[in-house]
Amino acid sequence: MSLRVLVVDDAPAVAQLHGMFVSAHAACELVGTAASGPDAVAAIRALSPDLVLLDVHLPGFSGIEALRAVRADASITQPEVVAVTAARDVDTVRDARLMGVRHYLVKPFTAHELHDRIDDVIAERGAAASGGHLDQSRIDAVMRPAARRSLPKGLTRETLDLVHAALVRLDGGTAADVAGELGLSRVSCRRYLEHLADEGAARRTMDYATAGRPSTRYLLAG
Repeated sequence: MSLRVLVVDDAPAVAQLHGMFVSAHAACELVGTAASGPDAVAAIRALSPDLVLLDVHLPGFSGIEALRAVRADASITQPEVVAVTAARDVDTVRDARLMGVRHYLVKPFTAHELHDRIDDVIAERGAAASGGHLDQSRIDAVMRPAARRSLPKGLTRETLDLVHAALVRLDGGTAADVAGELGLSRVSCRRYLEHLADEGAARRTMDYATAGRPSTRYLLAG
């Protein structure tokens, strides 16, 4: 079973990264991107994607408002939705759930974490396509969000968010570059950057422009 996926994010580098995550899943096809609330509604109407990766903070109007407009329009083929956002407040999470969001992923996340959620969507669609009834364990699997992968000891999700965001702003950099951007230690930033690289959210290159030993430069994956 193949999923046609639309990526919605107003940051071009992040949209590109999430698009690469989608394309790396064997059962997914990236059908388009949108960068604002109005564009998201128009793209969902025009492309009829099976799955939308939806940012919340968008120009025009929010991802939640875009989804509300989609849910209210009976002429639109209704997609599954995974919220992909930095928003952590209770009201946004509750509104997303009430609008039928299937999963809620806090940025930054890895390709593996996204693929876990995509696999859930595929499993649910497969069960629906097969017809018949589900037992309680299958119902629970459909209704229960996949657990987020834990971080290595000593790393926190909040600092990982900051490091990933700095890497986006800098359009790549060394641990020293990120440390200078955030006011954190270079050793700490290197640990977070190495984690992002190990999980496929960033890639390593060697920077030979500096004097002495070459340094590792981290770029957004792709």
